[in-house]
Amino acid sequence: MPPLMYGTAQLTARLEPWMEDLLADPVLCQELIEEHGSPLNLHDFAPMSRNIGELRKAAAEHETDFQIYLARKANKTLGAIDHAATEGCGVDVASFHELEQCLKRGVPADLLIVTAAVKSSELLKLAVDNDVVLSLDNVDEALDLLDIEAQSGRRVRVALRLASSNPRIAPTRFGLRAEQWLQFLGSAERTAGLEVCGIHFHLNGYSAEQRALVLAEALRLIDALRDLGHAPEFVDMGGGIPMSYLDDASQWTGFWEDLAALPTGDESLTWKSDRLGATGTEPSGSVYPYHQKLIRGEWLNQILASHPEGEHESVAQMLKRRGIQLRCEPGRTLLDGCGLTLAQVAFVKTRSDGLPLVGLHMNRTQCRSTSADFLVDPLLIQTGAPRSERAALSAFLVGAYCIEEELILRRRFEFPQGVAAGDLVAFPNTGGYLMHIIESGSHQLPLARNLCWDNQQWTQDIGDKERTKMLSR
Repeated sequence: MPPLMYGTAQLTARLEPWMEDLLADPVLCQELIEEHGSPLNLHDFAPMSRNIGELRKAAAEHETDFQIYLARKANKTLGAIDHAATEGCGVDVASFHELEQCLKRGVPADLLIVTAAVKSSELLKLAVDNDVVLSLDNVDEALDLLDIEAQSGRRVRVALRLASSNPRIAPTRFGLRAEQWLQFLGSAERTAGLEVCGIHFHLNGYSAEQRALVLAEALRLIDALRDLGHAPEFVDMGGGIPMSYLDDASQWTGFWEDLAALPTGDESLTWKSDRLGATGTEPSGSVYPYHQKLIRGEWLNQILASHPEGEHESVAQMLKRRGIQLRCEPGRTLLDGCGLTLAQVAFVKTRSDGLPLVGLHMNRTQCRSTSADFLVDPLLIQTGAPRSERAALSAFLVGAYCIEEELILRRRFEFPQGVAAGDLVAFPNTGGYLMHIIESGSHQLPLARNLCWDNQQWTQDIGDKERTKMLSR
């Protein structure tokens, strides 16, 4: 059966079986929306186990000591924490409340790391009081920690955040170069309160080659730290482990080719012929690469097997010889297949010049990361008898914020059998970042509720209630 909705330039989503079962039950979908409102985030964390297994298998094949930390910022449900903990994973936290939640859920201190770009004094104190490792970003942060250590008498466990000096790696705002850390730590008396237990780094993009280069650089820093008397035990390469939302590579390349050929002002593919940051036929760096061939386990295998420039050993061999554990902090790739967002159609109308518009009970921050757009086709669920007859149309999805550029997605969509108020639109695979990373309650609109599947029924994530209490303080 042909889809009821698809992009004018199609980008067909890869669906999990649980998503297919849910979408095949329009009555249940409508009942969930009626009870919990629109939009609504639905989670089934079972695919996380598969994703974790892929990474662990690759590490085991290289005899690499390996640990995974779920990036908490990628999804705010407590269900995500609980499932990761059940699988023996740790959690990477980026705020006081994220750390507090994980501690209350019983996540052990040695399975937590604080990686916040800017750390409040409350966050630093909570981490120190609970013996949680902090990714140390800069000297001022280190001095704040040393003040806390002097007052509390507790040890302060840190992983030095490394900014690469390799000219092949783009400049970064995160961390300091190796020589800067060594210079700071050279004053042993001043920094004696810091226990350096690892190296941490953050890279933009998804290059396996670049991560291998910085891993080698991190291991050289570990050698220098050991010469100074420190005993680091791990290297944490952060997140950015790739996944793929689409199975069809030709759709992905074809979309960018069609977009490049679009005349200025032509809205047949995108709103106001938006190029989404692209200047030619290649995918834009302003959006996530929604189709990638090398993902998860195969990607990690490439890193571990590689010989970075100037090294006679593979990355796996370098780690093993030094007795260093490799850690990572994936968000999107662990949550691949774990989430879906439902929204209700509010109206069908035309712009003042006759361009068709489909309005949804949601806003553009509720299915978007920091990139230019979500490049996966949503799915339409027709519900009940419409108030007016459905007719085929080609339209844009608009949202609840009172601004002209309030587009849910900037792509144009086809509705071959029409669409009507009360129908539902499903955005697949939104569990990693797309639901929560920039969601906004502007206009005092309520944030979307989060439901989790518990193998029997859909229940509201208890984190929703905790956040309500926190915001009302």
